[in-house]
Amino acid sequence: MQAYHRTLPADVRALFERVHEVALEEVPAAEQGTSYGMPALMLAGKGLVAVRATARHLSLYPFSGSVIEALGTDLNGFGSSKGAVRFTVERPLPDDLVRRIVRLRAAEISPPS
Repeated sequence: MQAYHRTLPADVRALFERVHEVALEEVPAAEQGTSYGMPALMLAGKGLVAVRATARHLSLYPFSGSVIEALGTDLNGFGSSKGAVRFTVERPLPDDLVRRIVRLRAAEISPPS
């Protein structure tokens, strides 16, 4: 993941790192890994979240269409698809939304007992 970070412009890298920091605050047991060819945070061997940058935006992948669906109107103002939420440096994802995404995905991976 560090090698990927180094390829990003400083403002994009800072945003990328913030998303990972928030995700790790929410799920400290997450580990660095790879899922679907992307640097990702992993939980119990499954993709928790990944962030990828393109020329025009960043995308947060929770590896779950049901997580995206559960967010509903919380995603207003952000682009989304069945498997990703798109955001920009000018309009970053709020920490509380990142936390919600991570919690929802973590609950799918390791349901509460």
